[in-house]
Amino acid sequence: MFRTIRLDAVLVQAVIAGALSFAHLHDLAAAAGQDGWKAWAYPVSVDLLLVAAWNRMRTLRADDRPAGAAWTWFVIALTASLGANIATAGLLDMNAVPAWLRITVAGWPALAFFGGTLLAHAPAAAPVPADSEPSPAPDPAPEISVEREPEPAAELPSITPPEPAPAPEPVPVAAPVPAVPVPPALLDHARKLADTHHATTGNRIDPDTLRVRLGVPPLLANAIAAQLA
Repeated sequence: MFRTIRLDAVLVQAVIAGALSFAHLHDLAAAAGQDGWKAWAYPVSVDLLLVAAWNRMRTLRADDRPAGAAWTWFVIALTASLGANIATAGLLDMNAVPAWLRITVAGWPALAFFGGTLLAHAPAAAPVPADSEPSPAPDPAPEISVEREPEPAAELPSITPPEPAPAPEPVPVAAPVPAVPVPPALLDHARKLADTHHATTGNRIDPDTLRVRLGVPPLLANAIAAQLA
């Protein structure tokens, strides 16, 4: 079964434009001193760099990444292609190419190699698997409840009861003077001494003074003083 071949106008236009640009680049390289197979290699290098830069820009934009470097190399390759087309349109004497153009054509291989290497080895975005599920958030750390012992109640200041007042010491009671017989004459003499002592000093005579005056023992002096009281 035969398949019908349908021509695409866009494809045909691309082939014609590419062929013309290819021929212009070849003619310019040959005029700049690049003869033989080298003149045919220049258009291939320019067109390949142009296509590589365009593909790189599309890939970066699809990944939402900056495409500044790829755009720069695309502009460089497009400038080389457009420059060759304009130069071969009669604006440049192909038999007397200026020195700066010879230098540019001679330095193009190194520039194209550098740009192609950067475009080919640019870091690619890490693919994200479609079935990857977001990792669940880690469980929060369990709260550890620490039972605190009840704080001891504040100690009340100890109240010391007042010490009982000491009991008053008993007043010593004078021991009863034993009954000692006192002679009447001695008693009369002691009364006279007591009256004289009272009249002289204004005080009653005490047992010790009476004992000294009479020259009697203490018990007898106490018995006489008790009878004189």
